[in-house]
Parts: sequence; C-alpha cells; structure tokens
Amino acid sequence: MGHLLHDIILATGTGIGATAVMDIWLTFLKSRGVKTLDFAFIGRWVGHLARGRLRHAAIAKAQPIRNELALGWLMHYVTGIAFAGLLLGIAGMDWARSPTLLPALLVGIATVVIPLFAIQPAMGAGFAAARTPTPLKNCIRSLVNHAVFGLGLYLSAVLLAWLLR
Repeated sequence: MGHLLHDIILATGTGIGATAVMDIWLTFLKSRGVKTLDFAFIGRWVGHLARGRLRHAAIAKAQPIRNELALGWLMHYVTGIAFAGLLLGIAGMDWARSPTLLPALLVGIATVVIPLFAIQPAMGAGFAAARTPTPLKNCIRSLVNHAVFGLGLYLSAVLLAWLLR
C-alpha cells in the first residue's frame, strides 16, 4: 500500500472513529435531557454557504435546505476526518503507529476554536455563544465535547494501530 493511501486510511479511520465516540457522548447527554446541536442546522448552514451566504442572524430561522440533516451529518464526519488529518500532520505518522493520549487530547480541545469563533458566529449564536441564553455553559459544553472527541482520536488511533499491525 502506498504511503499516501495509508495516511488517508489512517486519517479517515481515526476521524470516523473519533466522531463516533463524540456521537456516543452526545447521545448519552441527550438521554440525560441535555440539549445538543441539531445537525440539521449544520447542514442548513453549509447549504446556504454553498449558495454564497456565510452569516445568519439565527440559523434556526433561515430557510431550510433540502436534505439538510444528511448534509449536516456528512459535514460532521468530514470535519472529524479533517481534524484527524490535522492531528496526524502535527504529531506525525509515527504517532499513529504508537498513539499517546496527550497529542490527541490537545488537538481535540484545540479544535473547539472552530465552533466557538467561526461556526457559532456564522450561525447567529455570536462569538463563544455570546448571543445564547447561557454562553458560559455552552462554551464549557463545547470544550468538553471536543475533549471527548480528542479521547476518541486517541482510542481510534490505538484501535487502528492494532488492526494494521
């Protein structure tokens, strides 16, 4: 197998696994009555973005996009794969052969910058959820979710390293 294909498989597998770990976490939160992100809104935002509109006053009030929920889930997993690629780019492919927790956790936590300072403002929630009723609570929840994603990066890389030996 070529190096590039191997690297793409590692990033894809690690990203899908980490995103699935995050989804298990989000499902647990929902089962406890904690409100989590509706991925249809991500799909709606991406759909409008493809039509040239970046910002919304409130994405929930924006015109729905056909298949927005499916698009939202797709973008959720594509983003997870991209973040896994970022981790492998930073930590190196040697890390993938013998993963350690700290780099994965740090990258996972660092990725919270994207929703807090790009996606939320574009969707109308303001920087760091400032336009929501509970900004601090929402920021902490996002940070924890991304830490769980970081744990998922590590666990997925460990599994892949074991499977690819």
